[in-house]
Amino acid sequence: MVKSIDNKFTLWALAWPIFIEVLLQTMLGTVDTVMVSRISDDAVAVVGFANQLFNALNTLFMTIAAGTGILVAQRLGSRRGEDARTIAIMGVTVSTAIGLALSALLYTQPRAIARLLHLSDELMPLADTYISYVGGGMFMVAMTAALSTVIRNTGNTRGPMYTGIAINLLHIVLNYVFIFGAFGFPKWGLTGVTVSDNVCRFLSSAILLYMFLFAFERKIRFAEFRTFNAKLFKEILRIGWPLGVNMSCWVFSQLAIYSFLAILGAKELAARTYMNTLESFCFMLGYAFALAVQIQIAHLYGASRTKDAYKAAYRALGLGLSLVMANALILFALGRQMLGLFTSDSEILAMGVSLLGLNLLLQPGKMLNMALGNALNAVGDTRYIMYTSLASMGLIATGCSYWFGIHMGWGLIGIYCCMIADEYARGILSLLRWRERKFLRRAEAAKQQTGAEPSFTV
Repeated sequence: MVKSIDNKFTLWALAWPIFIEVLLQTMLGTVDTVMVSRISDDAVAVVGFANQLFNALNTLFMTIAAGTGILVAQRLGSRRGEDARTIAIMGVTVSTAIGLALSALLYTQPRAIARLLHLSDELMPLADTYISYVGGGMFMVAMTAALSTVIRNTGNTRGPMYTGIAINLLHIVLNYVFIFGAFGFPKWGLTGVTVSDNVCRFLSSAILLYMFLFAFERKIRFAEFRTFNAKLFKEILRIGWPLGVNMSCWVFSQLAIYSFLAILGAKELAARTYMNTLESFCFMLGYAFALAVQIQIAHLYGASRTKDAYKAAYRALGLGLSLVMANALILFALGRQMLGLFTSDSEILAMGVSLLGLNLLLQPGKMLNMALGNALNAVGDTRYIMYTSLASMGLIATGCSYWFGIHMGWGLIGIYCCMIADEYARGILSLLRWRERKFLRRAEAAKQQTGAEPSFTV
């Protein structure tokens, strides 16, 4: 078993390295956006559009990675280290295989995919470059996601953090070199972004793979990546597939929204991309607590400490709400100046500024949804989250965005209001479900009657 496991699973011990990692990723995204904006606003629009596409496809391997992570934490909590080790190996192998299939699709069919999603003809040449080359490295994203998820769920949140620090710094340097042709390198523009991305992905996956081999008491051998346990993999799917549907609902709704914005025009698409970058600074601390509490609750649930698990969700929610609101107020005060870092286009600036007040409403709903949704996922109540996501994101986030934003002509403001309504709808439903304590009571009853550990299946 992993040593000193209880000390590793305190909320603060889990959260602060995740926050540093998320902060660095957010800063990297901001630097990326600033650097790409020096190429053109069209390049920013393509990057924002393509990243929504990549996020949508990421759910195919994140289904496996997310289910794997929860089960690893639960098994370690119940002192079943060998099962956790086997689950981790299978999760990494299957996620990487899915990533390879996605890489082949994106590399060979970039224009067909862009046309399917209504990208305008003027942006097609840039989309060809970005989607094919960045998408072609998707298998490394899949591997990195699975490796980092497993490593975090063993209680080692510092390892991915240190890796993120090194890789993010390198990424900034390489972006500068390859985009602008510094130090005698050719000036590659958007192509330079793709080169930088893939170099950093390769190094990140290599470092995390080395870390993964020593993540459990018994070292993992490369030959073991052929391991397959049908019973344990079935458990991964039982928890993972509803998580995958949930993630798919979100990213596909975002992809649909970006396609609506593409219909409105390139300026609306660029404005939303810039605001999305700034908003990420608002919720990154809350997101770190949401990820940390999922790991903590899964561990406590596996150890049959259900009362502690129940309280942990509210503690994380309270901390997260205070942090995201403080950040949202700062963004409201300084947002115009921050948007000016990205663009000087007066229309794009006006669109972005119009969203700053609405962001104050968005962030509490997002935090409520993240904290309580992750708490439910941690105990295996993933189907409920799936059902609420299908209903809310399908009807409110996507359907109402089209109706009010496109059909009624409310544009970007109408779409943003629908996004806010969706976050609150899912957050309130998750809160009501958590208060029922359905899975926690089931685990308590099973332990009282038979002395057995709680079931990990859905």
